[in-house]
Amino acid sequence: MTIDVKTVADSGKRARSKAANRRAILDAGRRVFARIGFEATTVRDIIRETDLAAGTFYNYFKSKEEVFEAIAEDSTQRFRDMLKDVRASARTAQDYMHDAYYAYFSFMAQENRQAIEDGAPHIALIGVRVDTPEMSAVAAEISSDLERILSADTSSNIDIDYLTAAAIGIAREMGEVMLQRRPVDVAGATAFASGMLMAGVKALAAK
Repeated sequence: MTIDVKTVADSGKRARSKAANRRAILDAGRRVFARIGFEATTVRDIIRETDLAAGTFYNYFKSKEEVFEAIAEDSTQRFRDMLKDVRASARTAQDYMHDAYYAYFSFMAQENRQAIEDGAPHIALIGVRVDTPEMSAVAAEISSDLERILSADTSSNIDIDYLTAAAIGIAREMGEVMLQRRPVDVAGATAFASGMLMAGVKALAAK
């Protein structure tokens, strides 16, 4: 069997071009959503933010909603990878809470770094959403992590579903507030969130 080197090279080039186009659209969408908000954004706004033709955009996405969902899924997947590192290193509930919150708040700050520098008013829109299959998987992993870590101590009688919901809710609400502050205080948000949640865990365990 003869391998056509040129065909293979052309195929690889097309794949890289497709990936670059998709990334350009997502990056443009992120900037526009942050600058003028999701509701006000149109597909035309996103296209104008790229060097691509309108037809090229529609080869990848049908609407601004699909762009927003793709940004959310991409962000969630990358945060999920960070959470794996937290899971591998955390040995206590305190370590897990602190490191998971630090990973999330750091991630949010980095994801929105350009929007923050540009003074974009809608930066809190861009981040990890809760209404996607990917985020449902993350929530399930967090629930499993908490159950495993807490089962080793007197906190094992705590309702894990409630605790998971509280942990994620605190992260989302505090993350939005943190992004509005100058400077963005990742360490402060981490200390407050993890301290508050662990205090609640200890209080419930003492009952």
